[in-house]
Amino acid sequence: MIQRDQLEQYWREARFLMVVVLFVWFLVSYFAAIISNSLNQIVVFGFPLGYYMGAQGSLVVFVLLILFYANKMDSIDEKYGVKEE
Repeated sequence: MIQRDQLEQYWREARFLMVVVLFVWFLVSYFAAIISNSLNQIVVFGFPLGYYMGAQGSLVVFVLLILFYANKMDSIDEKYGVKEE
């Protein structure tokens, strides 16, 4: 059985991870749109970077965020002995 102090540490780590992931999500979705005029000066694969981030780049980052979050949560769960089988 997990102790109260271990449970608090678990949720502290889980919350911190969630805040980091949400911050990166915010930067990719909103900040990239705000500075898209500046990003359009850079060309990637023949497309302006602002367009590329909106069309494909942000989706790639979101999928990578999901994989990162799932992997880190698995390791946190294992660390505190609450991993699902």
